[in-house]
Amino acid sequence: MNSHVLTTNTGSFSQDVLKSELPVLVDFSATWCGPCKLLEPIVSELAENYQGRARVVKIDIDSSPELATSFGVTAVPTLLFFKGGEVVDQAIGLMPGPTLNQKLERLVA
Repeated sequence: MNSHVLTTNTGSFSQDVLKSELPVLVDFSATWCGPCKLLEPIVSELAENYQGRARVVKIDIDSSPELATSFGVTAVPTLLFFKGGEVVDQAIGLMPGPTLNQKLERLVA
């Protein structure tokens, strides 16, 4: 991951995501997940392109299983889109960059 993607966990999730003034894309993934590895460069590019307009956060479900459970994440990768501390959209599985870009663009509009 690049420096524009913030890694968070249970301890900092509220501050990093729920209290963020910017819309947040949360990438729930795992180190053993092949599709997650394929999604990494797409997520990194989104983080770079939306710097200052949205925040991109990564959560390892093995390190923070309680977060995955609390948001009903049953498969990885799962991307949740937050605005004002609420989940407003989601994407499950490997998605193409343009699809994710459209979802994020709607949040920052």
